Amino acid sequence: MADSPGSAPTSSTSSGASPEPTPRAQRRIYGRRVGHRLRPRRRRLLEELLPKLRIDLDDPRWQRVDPRELFPGAEAVELEIGFGGGEHLVWQAERHPERGFVGVEPYLGGVARLLAAVEEKGLSNVRIVVDDARLLLPRLPDASLARIHVLFPDPWPKKRHHKRRIVNRETVRAFARLLVPGGELRLATDDPGYARWMLEAALAEPRLEWLAERAADWRERPPDWPGTRYEAKARREGRRPVFLRFRRRPDRIAPT
Repeated sequence: MADSPGSAPTSSTSSGASPEPTPRAQRRIYGRRVGHRLRPRRRRLLEELLPKLRIDLDDPRWQRVDPRELFPGAEAVELEIGFGGGEHLVWQAERHPERGFVGVEPYLGGVARLLAAVEEKGLSNVRIVVDDARLLLPRLPDASLARIHVLFPDPWPKKRHHKRRIVNRETVRAFARLLVPGGELRLATDDPGYARWMLEAALAEPRLEWLAERAADWRERPPDWPGTRYEAKARREGRRPVFLRFRRRPDRIAPT
């Protein structure tokens, strides 16, 4: 494994730094949580199906969120932060019924689309957080996730907005804590500046190993990583996505 295969997105000291972590996570959601008016069916799903699948972080019962309790008997659990319309999450959940999937999305339009797919396909291995993912991370136990996906998050390109980026050194440290040894962090973006930022943040985390060995490894998705509408839109508009994969290194065992 090389640090810079091909002409990979290079890191820079100005793009990967993040603010010092605050003692307590604060809810940070920018923009409207409800966009276009929802259709009657999707409003019904939000009213009837969402309460059955939701992990409500304002409910005192969810001060601790244990994936093993969410999905008893599941072989593994994956987390997707910012699932958008849910295409990727549904694709994975449908093909891996033996796994549990927790999706985080603050915007109700995307949540309603996911709920529609869950109902249509009869999926029973999906739970949903309608909130800021940064509030969920500290409630999850160590080594509880097999994969974490953060695909095409808002790049917040203006420098004064970089502190809003969901992928930064603080959250990457949390991802490393949550992944099982051998678990995988998957990141994607079509913004070159954010790609460098992501790469620097992940390379600064000693518990993570970048899996790229050649340029194709970050230019192309692996077969078990489906495309999304957002990726297709980026390609149509001439933006080349970057796909970054990192493996959680085994924990070191202290000599006896």
